[in-house]
Order: sequence, then structure tokens, then C-alpha cells
Amino acid sequence: MFLLSFCSKQQTGAREEVRREFVLGTICQVRLYGQGSDLVYNRIFARLREIENTMSVNMADTAVDRINRNAGAEAVEAPADLLEVIERSLFYARLSGGAFDPSIGPLVKLWGIGTATERLPSGSEIASLLPLVDYRHVEIDRERKRVFLRKSGMALDLGAIAKGYAADEVAAILREAGIRGAVIDLGGNVFALGDRSVLDARAGGRALNWRIGIQDPLKERGTYIGVMEIRDKSVVTSGIYERYMEADGKRYHHILSSRDGYPVANGLLSVTIVADHSIDADALSTAVFALGYEKGRALLESPELKGIAGQAEAAFVFADRSVRLTAGMAEYFAMNNDDYRLED
Repeated sequence: MFLLSFCSKQQTGAREEVRREFVLGTICQVRLYGQGSDLVYNRIFARLREIENTMSVNMADTAVDRINRNAGAEAVEAPADLLEVIERSLFYARLSGGAFDPSIGPLVKLWGIGTATERLPSGSEIASLLPLVDYRHVEIDRERKRVFLRKSGMALDLGAIAKGYAADEVAAILREAGIRGAVIDLGGNVFALGDRSVLDARAGGRALNWRIGIQDPLKERGTYIGVMEIRDKSVVTSGIYERYMEADGKRYHHILSSRDGYPVANGLLSVTIVADHSIDADALSTAVFALGYEKGRALLESPELKGIAGQAEAAFVFADRSVRLTAGMAEYFAMNNDDYRLED
């Protein structure tokens, strides 16, 4: 995903202003368009580093690392924000029947996709770890603020939800600072805050949507299949192109099935979710992709989801280059790539 809302100098009501830093394992950037200050930017990136230092599975002695190292032995104290993220993860695990599972950590580490240790594991290696992937063995003691993984060798990996939580935290900081319009991009987890009238002196007080391009999963970066027009919404895409490895002439993407331990193969190239909160858009993009079109769409329409996350919409992109939208997605998404076709 990438921002399409740049205006010429004659049209601009505020200069473009952006800060980029490497945090949460990716390039994170926040655009405030002349409304920011060092104080605001410093608060934002300090909070992102705080989240990373709590929730990263790739750093030593984070709270998640301590929980994983004590799996099967004892419960570990966890800060309130981590408890919140784990609880939301378990909600999506239950709702998806385990298709989304925060205890996927052992399989993620085995494959190592996108890291220096990536490799194609054997079937026996994968099979040996599958019993450790079961969200039902993750216990939260809210009163004592502790988390316990019942089986030795279990491991949490919050990579499919933590950036969404972080984007919501940044949005909260910006609202508190009185920022009227901004785009938060945490490695593809996009939150479009307010509207882009801050960019255009001709807006005359009218609210203008931010325009976010959706990546073509089969082409180089910057080639898109269509455009989302949103404000005060988050957009997150999960797909086969985001992170992958190649072995024996075959490509293996990073979205692993909790059922068989291999990359999910269900005919989907990507799923894009738009939701009010990025934590929900982030988790749903993975859950819906893993479930596939029919079950994923049913999840999005479930009353239980709407009671927690409100109305979330999706665009499904298939390997045959067809695109299907949930009922409300047409309000946000317009396709403009002739290589793809929109189907009912």
C-alpha cells in the first residue's frame, strides 16, 4: 500500500512533513504535513520503541521473550498493553477456529522466512512442532497480570497484530496533540487519520478522503490494482508477496497454516481489510487470508466480530486475477487495473 494524495505546491495548504525510522522490524513513517513538532514525533517513535521492547519475539528479554522462555514452567508478569494485545489475539483465534493463532511462534522460527536463517524444513520437523501451536493453551491471569504457555516449547508470535495495535497508539497520540490529518504507515499497516483537507488549500472546509493504493501482488512495488479512499480508517493487506523465500524453484510465503504448518494455499493472492481500528484490520487480514474466501467472508459478517470490531470490509484478490468485495467495500475501493476483473 502507498499514499497517492500528494498535491502540487499550488494546491497544498501544508508542507509535506514525514519522519521515518526503523522500528518494529520495518520502516515506519508518519506524515503530519506541517502540523507536527519534534515533541510530537519524539512521542510517537518513543511509544513505538516501547511496544517493540515489550512485544518483539526477535529481541532478547522482551516480555514476550520471557513468556516464551518460561513456557511449560511458570507464568510471567506482563504489562497491560501486552495483555490487551494477547487477549485480542485470542479473540481472533477463537473466532477463526485457530486459523489465526498467536502461538504460531515455533513454526515461524522453524521456517525463518525473511530472516538470515530461512530454510525449507522437512515434513517431520514441521509435524513435530504442530502440537505446540494451539491458542487454547495460552492462559491469561488478568488479576495477577500474568501469561502462561502450558506446554514447554510453545512460543507466542504477535507479528500479525502488534503493528496494528501500534498504529492505533500512534493515532491516539496524534488526536491528543490536535493533529487534524495524518497518515501512519507502519510497514504497510496504514491508518489514515482525519482527512486530507490539510493538504489542499482549495478544500474550503470540505472533508477530503485520503487515497491509498493497493499493491498488485504479481507486480513490482508501486504497481497497484486499485485505490482505497478513506478517512479515520485503517487499511491492512496480507498477501503472498509481502515476505517470502524461494527453495527448489518454488516460492514459499510467510503466512503459515496453523493446521499443517505450511504456507497457506487457497487460491488467494491477497486480502485487504478496512476497519475503524488497525489492531482489528491487522488481525483480520491474516485470519481472513488463512480462512479463504468463503469462511473469511462469513467471519467478517459474523455478529460476534461486529460486536467487537464494528463493520470491517474486505477485498479478495485471487490467483486467477479476479477480485471480490464484501458488500460495503465498494464504498472505499475502486479498481483501475485492466489485468484484473471485478466479480460479484
